[in-house]
Amino acid sequence: MSEEKKQSRKLGFAILISLILHLAVGFSLAAFGNVSTPPIPPEETPAELTLMDLSPAPAPEKNPQFVDTEKSKESAEKPKDQTFESNANSLAASEKAPTGDLPLPSQDGKDLPMRDLQTHDFSLQTQGSQPQPQEPQQPESKPVQSPPPKAKPTEPPKSRPSPAPTATVEPEQLAMLTSTPPPPIKGPDETEPSPSPEIAPSVAPVPPRPKPEAPSSSYQPQKQQTRIAGSITNHGPSSVNAVGTPLGLYQKKMYDAVGARWYQHTHERQDLISIGTTRLTFTIDRSGRVNNLKVIENTANEAFAIVCLQSVQELKLPPIPEDVASTLPPEGLQQELTFILYAN
Repeated sequence: MSEEKKQSRKLGFAILISLILHLAVGFSLAAFGNVSTPPIPPEETPAELTLMDLSPAPAPEKNPQFVDTEKSKESAEKPKDQTFESNANSLAASEKAPTGDLPLPSQDGKDLPMRDLQTHDFSLQTQGSQPQPQEPQQPESKPVQSPPPKAKPTEPPKSRPSPAPTATVEPEQLAMLTSTPPPPIKGPDETEPSPSPEIAPSVAPVPPRPKPEAPSSSYQPQKQQTRIAGSITNHGPSSVNAVGTPLGLYQKKMYDAVGARWYQHTHERQDLISIGTTRLTFTIDRSGRVNNLKVIENTANEAFAIVCLQSVQELKLPPIPEDVASTLPPEGLQQELTFILYAN
């Protein structure tokens, strides 16, 4: 019996120790379970898909694109699609059917880097004939008649003796005798009255013929019609949709001033310059002065680049209008000009 009691006691102690160990493990898990136990996953929510345009946004133009509208293309009506900025309104038209995607008319012409809609030679601005001051009209001179000479009293005729009877003469002889008698011989006291002086009739002065007046002309750049594949469908002479703005008028004035000087300088130095292209960039501040002028490309010789630089440096523009300056960057009107000299 003693052996069974010993075995039961050992078994009871083992069970008690086991319970104590289980309780210790349970307390330890309860105390340190937050550190080692992973967090409960949150409830699943439906996935949302957001599409974002990651393509780079097109850089805004510093100034609107400018086109020169000629007098023959001007329109009082504004176009619905204001594609270009200009010095005057014009409506798009094309003589040919559309053949491309450009907002320009389709036309035949030469393959040149510029896009001109017609062909004409350049002409510089001329003032024409100026009115000349009129000369004061001279009063007409009338002839002054001198008073007629006073007639002297004539003496009574002196009695002469009657001639002696003569023989009868034939008619032929009578004709010879009745010829014009000679003038009578005057005495010393008788003087012949002086004839009145003849006065030449006055001739009215002939006014000079007015010279034909030379008409005035405005500056016109040289243009050469180029080949274009455009998208305009309206039929008519080649033109584009452009709207006239104050900025367009100011740019037109600037382009004409530069172009007139450029044609003059190239004509004076035609023996020094070579064929090629020169591109310049510059800014015009609010007062109308040129700043930051520099050459960014030159395929011609140095003489041609100097002509292009001089044509811009000599600019004398009026200040930019206030309503135009308020829409420009702080540095002013930014420009890029391309000068091309090519063989005819």
